[in-house]
Order: sequence, then structure tokens, then C-alpha cells
Amino acid sequence: MLKWALFFLVISIIAGLFGFGGISSAAAGMAKILFFIAIVLFVVFLVVALLAGRAITR
Repeated sequence: MLKWALFFLVISIIAGLFGFGGISSAAAGMAKILFFIAIVLFVVFLVVALLAGRAITR
């Protein structure tokens, strides 16, 4: 998912350099959304892994 966020970020930068403001802002928005989804998934899986680790050690 972070690959897609980076991809949309690069597309946004390139579109911005060529003057395509609408495409640039849309790609930046997609990159931002994908980045935050990746962060949320990371935190959820981190908490699940920590709780599963405690359950195994008990």
C-alpha cells in the first residue's frame, strides 16, 4: 500500500511540474489517503501482534 502512496506522490509531483493542477491535487489526495490507511493498518496489526504475544507467553 505504501508503494501505491509513493506512486501517487510521484505522479502528483510530475503533474505539478507540468502545470496540471487538478491531476496533481487528485493524486496528492489519493497518496495522502493511502498513506493514512497504511498507518492505521500498521497500528492495528502492531496491537494485535502485541496482544497475541502476551497470550502465548501466559
